[in-house]
Amino acid sequence: MLRIVTDFDGPVIDVSQRYYLVYQLCLKKTCRPQQKVKELSFSEFWDLKRSHIPEKQIGILSGLEDTQAEAFAKLRKQTVHTHPYFQYDALKPGAVNALLKVKQAGCDLLVMTMRRVSELNYAFEKYNLSRFFPEDRRYCLSDDYVKTQDIDDKPLLMEKALSELPPATDTWMIGDTEADIAAAKKHGIKVIAIESGIRNRTQLERYQPNYYLPSLLDAVNFILNNSDASLNSNWLLEKYSQLSNQKTPSIDYQKLISSKK
Repeated sequence: MLRIVTDFDGPVIDVSQRYYLVYQLCLKKTCRPQQKVKELSFSEFWDLKRSHIPEKQIGILSGLEDTQAEAFAKLRKQTVHTHPYFQYDALKPGAVNALLKVKQAGCDLLVMTMRRVSELNYAFEKYNLSRFFPEDRRYCLSDDYVKTQDIDDKPLLMEKALSELPPATDTWMIGDTEADIAAAKKHGIKVIAIESGIRNRTQLERYQPNYYLPSLLDAVNFILNNSDASLNSNWLLEKYSQLSNQKTPSIDYQKLISSKK
């Protein structure tokens, strides 16, 4: 049995507009009346987020003083994952098609996310995603869970899943953050890092996933084409070696995406 485990925010859901809206709100609430600040453009802000720049530093780059930046970071943490703002999320292009492919192929599909139960249920109802993930294939945090760090908490979710589910002959993880990579590698699972999420390639490389691909759909196609084949097969090296963690020529990702439309 082939099992595919996917993260939610990043591979399936685009959180960028929610994050930017909360950034704007927190900047406005933190600065003094008449204080001159520099509100970052969406692209400037998102580049910083994908580069894993701390919230306090983003506040300072926006013109806040040190103590204000600390208050800004705290307010952002308290706000960004609250229900009034989840409505600004959106489905990632191609995500539903990717999930359909997995189900049609008869794979065991799991979602593994740092969202809480109520937060995940909101998105499932809004986008009709329950059809892809039965309740026993949803691994997330309880509403009263006390978070530590994602990179520590997510491996615990993976451990729970592996202890509860029947064995699989081949298991893959698809994610967009260091937490996804850490969760997979700790348990000996192959992991594909997608580059259209909340971390850029430079950040992902620090954690050495097995492969990099542009999107969830690309990752699903890759896995379905190769689940029973050696990752060192001639076909794989010819088609995908430039996306692996090996030293190979770089590739124009936009060209790759276009060629698959």
